[in-house]
Amino acid sequence: MDTDTLQAVLRALHEEAVDYVLVGGAAMSLHGVVRATEDADLFVRPTRDNVAALKRALRRVFQDEAIEEISADDLLGDYPAVRYYPPRGELFLDILTRLGEAFRYEDLVAEEIVVDGVPIRLATPATLFAMKRDTVRAVDRLDAERLAELFDLRDEVP
Repeated sequence: MDTDTLQAVLRALHEEAVDYVLVGGAAMSLHGVVRATEDADLFVRPTRDNVAALKRALRRVFQDEAIEEISADDLLGDYPAVRYYPPRGELFLDILTRLGEAFRYEDLVAEEIVVDGVPIRLATPATLFAMKRDTVRAVDRLDAERLAELFDLRDEVP
């Protein structure tokens, strides 16, 4: 993963006051559970103003006309996920407002850490565990196991 680009995105999200929570492999890495990933997964608060702030933040980093294709109607509608591929670099972003019926932005418990002077909102280990433990992807189940071991989440296994 292109950590410099991710850090620039997270800085821009903070500066534009985007309500977001970092989830997935990038959030796990910040909790010390490192695994290879090529993307950053961002849950964003599903409001038109917040999506507009998200787009401003992404434009600051990428200066890409394709950012205008990120639609509040999509993120607030029936298909609440957008994958954004920047014109350069190796990092791509999965932007979500909900994950099926299982998780909505409002369901996520987040904490804030500071990395290189940038406040970053990321899902807690317990939230990541809950998001990953019952999925069909083997990599997610392995992630859940690693989170359970590292953060003593065994009691939360159904």
